[in-house]
Amino acid sequence: DAVAHREALARGCYPSPLNYHGFPKSCCTSVNEIICHGIPDDRPLQDGDIVNVDITVYLDGYHGDCSEMFVVGEALDPVHRRLIQATYDCWVESLNFVRPGRAYKDIGGVIEDRVVRDGFTSVKNFCGHGIGSVFHTSPNILHFKNNEPNGVMAPGHTFTIEPMICERGARSVTWPDAWTAATVDGGRTAQFEHTLLVTEDGVVPLTGKIPGESPVQFWEEESDVHQGLWLGTGAQAPWSS
Repeated sequence: DAVAHREALARGCYPSPLNYHGFPKSCCTSVNEIICHGIPDDRPLQDGDIVNVDITVYLDGYHGDCSEMFVVGEALDPVHRRLIQATYDCWVESLNFVRPGRAYKDIGGVIEDRVVRDGFTSVKNFCGHGIGSVFHTSPNILHFKNNEPNGVMAPGHTFTIEPMICERGARSVTWPDAWTAATVDGGRTAQFEHTLLVTEDGVVPLTGKIPGESPVQFWEEESDVHQGLWLGTGAQAPWSS
């Protein structure tokens, strides 16, 4: 949290989570069974922990929201490795689905079909969202099959896709801090997130990684959907230029 806060300020940004409806820190750290909105604390990380770090910054009048998984040490359980891989793959499949004219509600089916096939479950209590000058706005991006009339994608739309995938059940409980959401059964969870911009023929991540600088993780190397850094689709994707 201290690093995220310091580096945001060093780049002329404000860390969006800080004081957002009373949230006490500058980023979210969700460890193991924590689904989302984990508050950074002084618990020492242990070998084999899996951690989602969710960072949003406000720069030049706009918010950019993203999250990434991290593995602590070397003792990663094979099931948790599969969980991270399945989460990444369903997420990238849903990113590739985005283009003008498609219904927002159909993103959820792309995600759920993949994770059910892989033996995992998708959280229904939390969702992606529209984003821009406002941190959270419409449309709601549901990560499961649904028929919600959330509109149709069009060039210029900005929103997040951020599936939260569980190794067992997807029911959640909120801690007394009123923020931290954990799985009821204690099963571990994984999540990835980008802020996306719909283009004339595809989509680009406004929070995308930087080729040649961002490390390539095992889930990016071993993905059966897209190998390497995902940088968008269509003519405006960086790899297309």
